[in-house]
Parts: sequence; structure tokens; C-alpha cells
Amino acid sequence: MENEPERISFVCQRCLQPLRIDPSFYSISEHTLAELSLPLSPAPEVDLESSENKLDNYVPPFKLQETTAGLAKAKSHGFTLVGDSGQNVTLGNRLRTTAELFDVISNNGDVDHPLCEECTDTLLETMDQQLKLAEDEAQEYQAFLHKLENESEDDSRVKELETELNRLSTEESTLRDELETLKNDQEEAEDQLQAQKEERSKLEKEENKYWKEYSRHKRQLLIAEDDFRSLECQQKYAQQQIERLKKTNAFNATFHIWHTGHFATINGFRLGRLPHVPVEWSEINAAWGQTALLLWALARKVGITFNKYQVVPYGSYSYIKTLTDEKILPLNGSGGFRMIFDSKFDMAMAAFLDCLTQFANEVQRRGAFSLPYEMDKGKIRDANSGQWHSIKLQFNSEDLWTKALRYMLTNLKWGLAFVSMQYNKQISDNTNPVLAALEV
Repeated sequence: MENEPERISFVCQRCLQPLRIDPSFYSISEHTLAELSLPLSPAPEVDLESSENKLDNYVPPFKLQETTAGLAKAKSHGFTLVGDSGQNVTLGNRLRTTAELFDVISNNGDVDHPLCEECTDTLLETMDQQLKLAEDEAQEYQAFLHKLENESEDDSRVKELETELNRLSTEESTLRDELETLKNDQEEAEDQLQAQKEERSKLEKEENKYWKEYSRHKRQLLIAEDDFRSLECQQKYAQQQIERLKKTNAFNATFHIWHTGHFATINGFRLGRLPHVPVEWSEINAAWGQTALLLWALARKVGITFNKYQVVPYGSYSYIKTLTDEKILPLNGSGGFRMIFDSKFDMAMAAFLDCLTQFANEVQRRGAFSLPYEMDKGKIRDANSGQWHSIKLQFNSEDLWTKALRYMLTNLKWGLAFVSMQYNKQISDNTNPVLAALEV
């Protein structure tokens, strides 16, 4: 077994599969190697034992296990040597011979060796295809060369080509001139285009400014239209109010004179009392306050000033003031035994009737009409029976006193009608009826 040649395997340089080299590779003589390397430039002999790391295409063994052998220092140069793991391998004559053989083969082509059988077959097929393509291309070149060699020079053809060349040269010169002209035109067009762009930019700015102004004016217009519609609605509402005010009598709305049974009422307050209907004096005083306010307003509207007396409306505490001695005559009572000896209330009612008489005379003087019940010195006359009824409470029955008060309110209602007619006439004649209504 000691004389058995050492088994050394390499790796295929394409598929990296381990290879077992045929023993004939180990017996190649140096003479054969020299013949194989003749086309190549001579290379210095490599001492593989002393310069293991300097082999051109040497690949260290493919180790299945880690070893401490000196082969671990070798570098990969194209193929891998696979040896027995765990043994110290020295590069002897066999390794040197095989490595030199693969170096020669690898240097003579573009393929690194060694190769397995399958990779070799594939490589051969590829090289055959490349060889076929090269032969076809060589044949084409050979045919074209043969064609060129068979062609003869024709003078007429040369002159024709020269004429065509001159024509093309002239055409080229013309086209160059046109090209220069077109370039100049292009430059002018670009200048005009730039000017047009600047003009366009200016117009766009003006357009934006215009639209901003338009939007602002449009907004103002919309606001003005809204204001106009609002004012129009307000005008219509004011016109409706004016029409309503034209048909409204301020005196009639403020002072409503009517009757409830035997009593005359003003704004719902009964004026007078009966034995079987004892009206509270607070209600009677309130009715006298409304009556005094009505006479004062009518006199103010007509524009008359009463002689000797002044009507002072003061609610339930209204009174008559004498102009001679400025004596206060209250238009309110409290009832009881004191009323028999207190004549101020009777004097106030008589003074009030005197003022109403002056108002009636003014109405009659203006030619309007006469009041239905005649009044004189604290008494009022019934037009139907012709009897005179005193407006004073002393020495008078409650029935007659209540009837006299009813006649007095009736005269006031007629006076109210007279002032209402004057008021409506002013409304129709006045250019500003609102001011006339406010004046009332």
C-alpha cells in the first residue's frame, strides 16, 4: 500500500464538484509539458515546494475538516485540491506536474481548469456554436471580398456620382443658408415670444387686479342690494303702520267712554254710585282722574285756555286749581259723614263742568255742532225731559248725581268725536302724518 500512488482530487471550476484525476495525468513527463507550453511565452520555473503561494491558478485543497497543515496558507487560484483530512500534504512532483498542466491549459483559454465531464460537454457545445457562427461570418466576409474583387471601375458611374456629389454639396450649402435664416427667424420668434410672455404676464396681473376690483364692487353691490331690500321692507312696514295709524284715533284708543247699566264708564271705571250698587270711591276717583285727563287733552288739542280754572290731571288725585287765589279743589272723595260738610269736592265738580262748558262753546263757535246736554252753573239739563240735574253731591240723591255724571261723560264723548274729526283732517292734509300722529 505504501507504493500505491497518493489519491488527489480537484474541484470543477464551474460546478465546484470534487474531481478524481485520471492517474495518467500524474505520469506526464517534463518533455510533454514543454511541448504543451510551446505557444506560450516561457515562464520561470516555479518551485512549488518553496513557493507554494505563488502558483498562478493553484487552488488549495478542499478540506472537509480543519487541519493545521501548511496547506491552510495556500490561496485560491482557480481550482481546489481535495486531499485526505488530518494528514500533512506536501507538494511533490505529482502535484507540481498536475498544477503545471492545469496552468498551461487555463492560460491558453478563457476557461479555468479542471472541469468535470458534464461541464466539459457543455463547454464544448458552446464552443461549437461559437465556431459555427465564426465560420458563417467568415464565409460572409469571404463572399463580400470576392464581390469587391470582381467589381470593375466605371467612369460614367464615377461622373454620375461626382455630379450627384456636387448637386448634394450645392443643396447642402442652400440648406445651410436656409438653416441660418431659420435660426435667425427662430431667434426673432423667441424674442417676440419672450415679449409676448411679458405682455401676457402684465395682462394677467391686470386681469387679477380687475377681478379683485370686480369682486370688491360685486360684494358692495350685494350689500347695497341687501340694504335696499331691507330698507324697502322697512318702508313697506312703515307705510303699513302709517295706514294703520291713519285709521287709528289716539283719543278713541286712549279714552274709551261707554256705559254699564246705569253708570257711564271711562276706560272701564264707573263714574257715580247708586244705593243698591255702592261703587267704591277708589274706582270713582280713578274715573274722575281719567275724565280730567281727557278734558285737559281735548283743550290742549283744540288750543283753548280755561277762564278762572285750570284742570290738573293727577290720576286718582286730580284736582281743579282756581286762577284767582290758586285754591286747590280736589276731584276725589272718600265718602262717609264728612262728605256732607266738605264742599270742596262739589266745588271741584262744578268747576270741572264750567271748564267743559267753555270747551263746548269753543266747539260750537267753530261751527261744528252743539253738545247734546246743556250745561250751566254746575247743572246739566236733560234734553228729553227738560229737567236740570246738579252735578254736586250735597243736597242731591245718588241717582240724580249718577245721571248728571252720565250726561257729562256723554258731552265729553261728543267733544272727543269733534277732536277726532279735526285730527283725521290734519292727518289727511299733513305731508308727514307720522309727525302729526306723534304731535297728538
